[in-house]
Amino acid sequence: MNSKNNTIQNTHLLASEELIGKVIDIKENTAKVTLKITQKMVVDSYGLAHGSFVFGLADYAAMVAINQPTVVLGKAETKFIKPVILNDEVTAIATITEQNGKKITVSTVVNNAKNEIVFEGIFICFVLEKHILEK
Repeated sequence: MNSKNNTIQNTHLLASEELIGKVIDIKENTAKVTLKITQKMVVDSYGLAHGSFVFGLADYAAMVAINQPTVVLGKAETKFIKPVILNDEVTAIATITEQNGKKITVSTVVNNAKNEIVFEGIFICFVLEKHILEK
């Protein structure tokens, strides 16, 4: 992934664009990721999308904002503000707000195509010395 300032994506390289979004832009300390809500994400006859997909989008944007191969999520404080439905295109913008050693705090806001906020989250992430599954 190349953005206007040529930042290359270094984390979550095998993430599914269909399930958690497509990286649109990466800059220093920030990332923008979009997701189209599909029928597979819908949970009822009203077209309501399961919240896990919006959460996954926001989490993915936070990981990409940090952009380190060994980043993991430790804690999230989230707020679902508006429902997301079939065919919505939602965009997450994640921004690093604080860094203390390996601990990094990221604020993520998700908007719909009408530019309405549908989700907000604070993600507490950690950059590990090696991959969490590496022995």
